[in-house]
Amino acid sequence: MEKGSYVFQQTRIYTVGLVFALFWICLIFFHFQGFEGTNFWTTNLQISPNSNQSRVPEPETVVNHDQQNPEPSVSLVPQSENVKNDSFESFDRPRVFPFMNAMRTADNKTDPCGGNSRTNCGLGPPLNNTENVFSDDGWYATNQFTVDVIFYNRMKQYVCLTNDSSMAAAFFVPFYAGFDAARYLWGYNVSVRDAASLDLVDWLQKRDEWKIMNGKDHFLVGGRITWDFRRLTDEETDWGNKFLFLPAARNMSVLLIESSPWNSNDFAIPYPTYFHPSKDSEVSDWQDRMMKMERKHLFCFAGAPRLGNPKSIRSRLIDQCRDSRVGKLLECGADESKCHSPSNVVKMFQSSVFCLQPQGDSYTRRSAFDSILAGCIPVFFHPGSFYTQYTWHLPKDYTKYSVFIPEADIRRNISIEERLSQIDPDKINKMREEVINLIPRLIYADPRSKLETTKDAFDVSVDAIIRKVTKLRQDMIDGRTDDDFIEELSWKYALLEEGEYIGVHEWDPFFAKQKSDDGNSN
Repeated sequence: MEKGSYVFQQTRIYTVGLVFALFWICLIFFHFQGFEGTNFWTTNLQISPNSNQSRVPEPETVVNHDQQNPEPSVSLVPQSENVKNDSFESFDRPRVFPFMNAMRTADNKTDPCGGNSRTNCGLGPPLNNTENVFSDDGWYATNQFTVDVIFYNRMKQYVCLTNDSSMAAAFFVPFYAGFDAARYLWGYNVSVRDAASLDLVDWLQKRDEWKIMNGKDHFLVGGRITWDFRRLTDEETDWGNKFLFLPAARNMSVLLIESSPWNSNDFAIPYPTYFHPSKDSEVSDWQDRMMKMERKHLFCFAGAPRLGNPKSIRSRLIDQCRDSRVGKLLECGADESKCHSPSNVVKMFQSSVFCLQPQGDSYTRRSAFDSILAGCIPVFFHPGSFYTQYTWHLPKDYTKYSVFIPEADIRRNISIEERLSQIDPDKINKMREEVINLIPRLIYADPRSKLETTKDAFDVSVDAIIRKVTKLRQDMIDGRTDDDFIEELSWKYALLEEGEYIGVHEWDPFFAKQKSDDGNSN
């Protein structure tokens, strides 16, 4: 190599190195400017009660705890100015909080946002309607554990999002807690199972928005049952992670498809069904169709026995269905494919007056929602399977839309056929009408569209969160505390009428002891 050529290449290397260094200096400078000054590096999913300020923000960056997962684990909310504590120093002045802007607009009835602030967006592939079991549009093979994805995609389209944290009625944290738990449920040590949850709460607690109410105005959706997040010890053989036992998570509201009767930081929202309408007319047309269905079976059951669980009543229900001339059975244990076919399940529910809904692997099961969707009156055997769970979405009077037969009666071999046959036909018609009227509140609309007049499960859940946060804020302003609250009895509070005292309840025996590992009360 000639000397002149060597010098030229050496100079070019120096030039490239200098440009590269300047690039990284500028990048680091603007990065820290973004954190200290503007919100350029952040995006939010905050709910605002002010429609004039609302818009869906364009995401700039996300924190992702799983670099192999292209979906964001946590979407950043914008940083507000430092919270000033001088409002707490004097009791002679009005109490001022950073969320006062949101409180002032919460009662504005002319503002529609007042106080509110995977495949096919988690719905799964479309269902084939060759048997005419479904309607032509809005039906998907939706997995029962995808509600966090559906909810997140609905939230991104929510009309009342804001970039102004002082206007936010609540803060949504789009962390896929259910997916995080599911990928480590089997074969991983507790450190791995807990890692993302610990990172999440560590990050949240450093945020200015969090510090205002210590996270009590934040909420998160996880598409699994509460017991997947409530590991009692750090023994490797214990199930799940400990997310819901973390102090920060205990301050948040966590929305799950099954909640704990004895804890107050989680709330049950409906399992996703197969129906995700994109128009109001699709909902009303389906309701009309279910009202007109011919129901030739008095009762039915779809499910498998729990042979390893001596407390389960499923085998008894299967025997009664099999032995009854007016009963219908879709036994899943013998041929799982029959129960994995949505058309088989929905077709049976459509042709039955009552659908038996015992406990699943835990208290609840998706089948209860599929049966209501088909206009079939559910029969429950434990209050924890429905009545104490989905209290935001259901009437307090469970007799309006369901039948309750205690598990103890089934163990005494009472006849389900005889019990159901005694119900007056007029009452049955009213119950079916109530069931069908519940359908909109228990389904999730297609996230890619918007229902105009119908509130679905997402709308009901967000409204409930906003009411909860607004009450907490008003209590802070008024100096009220909840010192009399008994968390171990938290299942009772949602069932009380306004001002009613918590006392003895007919369902006390069902929740007398904590839940065992098999998902049943001891």
